[in-house]
Amino acid sequence: MTKTISTHHALIYVMVTIAAVEGHLGDRELKAIGRIVKQLPIFRSFDAEKLTHVAQECGEILQDKEGLEAVFGLAAEALTPKLRETAYALAVEVAASDLAVGKEELRFLAMLRDHLGLDKLVTAALERGAIARYQTE
Repeated sequence: MTKTISTHHALIYVMVTIAAVEGHLGDRELKAIGRIVKQLPIFRSFDAEKLTHVAQECGEILQDKEGLEAVFGLAAEALTPKLRETAYALAVEVAASDLAVGKEELRFLAMLRDHLGLDKLVTAALERGAIARYQTE
């Protein structure tokens, strides 16, 4: 793979990809991505004005037949082991933000877990935390 991306780009690519996995980007998911980029310490040095451009970059990659694999590869290469857990947590957060996690999103999360080499117990804990945050009743 000749292209490399920054840590910020990798995290954003993961969030955009989970948001788009069902074929469209929902308002709640887009707002969640924007909120995450503006609030989390990992994005402190990222210019939030560039978010749209980075999301469009990711969309262009995903248009390719092997786009999903490319995103996984770029993210795995750009992220440290600790930030791979962060990427997974952010993907779960975006998926849960529309209050319904579909089959495509669950499949994406399983693929992401495998590509990033994450422990199933760790990912289950991250998923459970997001479920607790987005409970409505």
